[in-house]
Amino acid sequence: MKKNIVFLLMSVCLIASSCKKYLDVVPDNIATIDDAFTSRTQAEKFLFTCYSYLPADADPQSNPAMMAGDELWLYSDIRNNRFFLNPISWFIALGEQTSSEPYLNYWDGLQNGKALFKGIRDCNTFLEKIGSVRDLNSFERGKWTAEVKFLKAYYHFYLLRMYGPIPVTDKNLPASSSAEEVRVSRTPFDECVAYIVKTLDEAASGLPLKIDKPLEEMGRITKPIALSIKARVLLMAASPLYNGNADFASLKNKDGSQLFNQVNDPKKWTAALLAAKEAITTAEGAGARLYEFVPSPSLGTLSNETIMGLSIQNAVTDKWNTEIIWGLSNDNTALLQSASMPRIVNNITVISALAPTHRMAELFYSKNGVPITEDKTWNPANKNKLRTATAAEKFYIKQGYETAEINFDREPRFYADMAFDGGIWYGLGKYNEAGGDIWYVQAKFGQTAGRVEIKNFSITGYWPKKLVNYLNIQNVGSGHTTQQYSWPNVRLADLYLIYAEASNEVNGPGNDTYDYLDKVRKRAGLKGVVESWANNSNNPNKPLGKEGLRSIIHQERMIEMAFEGSRFWDLRRWKEAESTYRGTIKGWDIEQKEAANYYRERILATQTFELKDYFWPIKNNNILVNDKLVQNIGW
Repeated sequence: MKKNIVFLLMSVCLIASSCKKYLDVVPDNIATIDDAFTSRTQAEKFLFTCYSYLPADADPQSNPAMMAGDELWLYSDIRNNRFFLNPISWFIALGEQTSSEPYLNYWDGLQNGKALFKGIRDCNTFLEKIGSVRDLNSFERGKWTAEVKFLKAYYHFYLLRMYGPIPVTDKNLPASSSAEEVRVSRTPFDECVAYIVKTLDEAASGLPLKIDKPLEEMGRITKPIALSIKARVLLMAASPLYNGNADFASLKNKDGSQLFNQVNDPKKWTAALLAAKEAITTAEGAGARLYEFVPSPSLGTLSNETIMGLSIQNAVTDKWNTEIIWGLSNDNTALLQSASMPRIVNNITVISALAPTHRMAELFYSKNGVPITEDKTWNPANKNKLRTATAAEKFYIKQGYETAEINFDREPRFYADMAFDGGIWYGLGKYNEAGGDIWYVQAKFGQTAGRVEIKNFSITGYWPKKLVNYLNIQNVGSGHTTQQYSWPNVRLADLYLIYAEASNEVNGPGNDTYDYLDKVRKRAGLKGVVESWANNSNNPNKPLGKEGLRSIIHQERMIEMAFEGSRFWDLRRWKEAESTYRGTIKGWDIEQKEAANYYRERILATQTFELKDYFWPIKNNNILVNDKLVQNIGW
């Protein structure tokens, strides 16, 4: 590897926000960096500063993967009347990103982005100085060092995923460095990956398997977290966008050095497979398992459908549940939940603006566990036709309610993840399912959940129910009570799907690949892929070939990880964003009161996506100041 690029040391960040102790405290009244390491107490504050740069991925306003793709859409008036939700990332989805003042600028810490290079510099400072703390025992010194090494690696990964090759910042330059020394070039992609993986391995060796003090330290870094991120990094590196992609052959440093490798290397998939297996084994050894909801006696008798739905929904929203390997607690989920739920009760204030697109509604499988375009019993041409729910659908759709065919006969994840006109919503203060006292959504114009004013409504007629805790309560005549949860940055189902994807690329179809894929499907109430396709698909041999199984794994991943910030990055690394995002965004005609008119699709926008959109632009001013820095293609 080439000599690591280094940056000029800057001052300590004094900003942190969290309900957790380790994110609440930062150095205060520190005259010099050395003063920050005169005692254990001061050093611990600096440790928390290093944590404070973690992106708040539960916040749709700052997580690019929430609103900058095609999963969630907003009503157009929100641009001028933001009403508690700043749609800055949605402007990227509309094709309005610029290099003069980039949205979600995590390079510089502007436009709702955090200054991750500054975070890396603070991590370097910590690692340089932690050895001088006299009253710190060797156990804590080793653990804290490993945590900060992880954070430094993670911030590099976050930037690499956004910008492509970045300057690796392994050490800080002294303040006496010349102007020439601080002008840096970008490190080739494979060298960036090697550095991140090496740093994660170093971190993992010093991290605990579990958190010793759950009440104080939940969210702090553990060995399973480090190994999970390593698997995610290596999966990214093996994927088509980064592995032998000739589209970026012209992206070179000023000295002519190539920034992206031009030869596909199958061994990268092997590395991803081995890393995924190590992460799974370690996480399961620490007690991780796929979440399954066990109802308490106080809820009475629940249907199998509702129990299955809560197993799916609570894998995300049940705080610190058994499936969560890394939960982020640096941002509360109140805004996210308010923006994700419909008004079930009249006269309450919820943002209610995050609207899943019809692409997402069509993505989920039929009840037979295959795509609706392949199911032998499903006619996609009838998806917008009206149908009245019967007793057979009463746990998913209000009995006697008229809604669109596309909302019927779908897999359990569709009903756990999506709310829609006529759809049942278990919870929100009503839990007596056996007695029939359960909420349902009424979303037509003028109805409780529908558009009643210029703000706070779903533009598509769908809501991301998956992101809302079922124990929340909507109070008549007032607001709502929110149950906070830790954002699931890594959960076990994600690792299983990483393993299945890498296994198919290395070994092709086989029991090893099917096993981990089918674990996820079983929790979702579906049969295995081979059985489902053989019995229900008009393409029954699809799982038996490598390309067919790859397509299945991709769709399985987009369904299981829907609305969690995965699809945005997956479509990019698969090099499928150009084909997927070039098309129309659709929703129901929400201005209508009658079902026959409401269930007409209307075009909300036409998306475009070009080669340049695969990576963020570096702010133009950075290119002007640093003549060794090259801009991404197209910007």
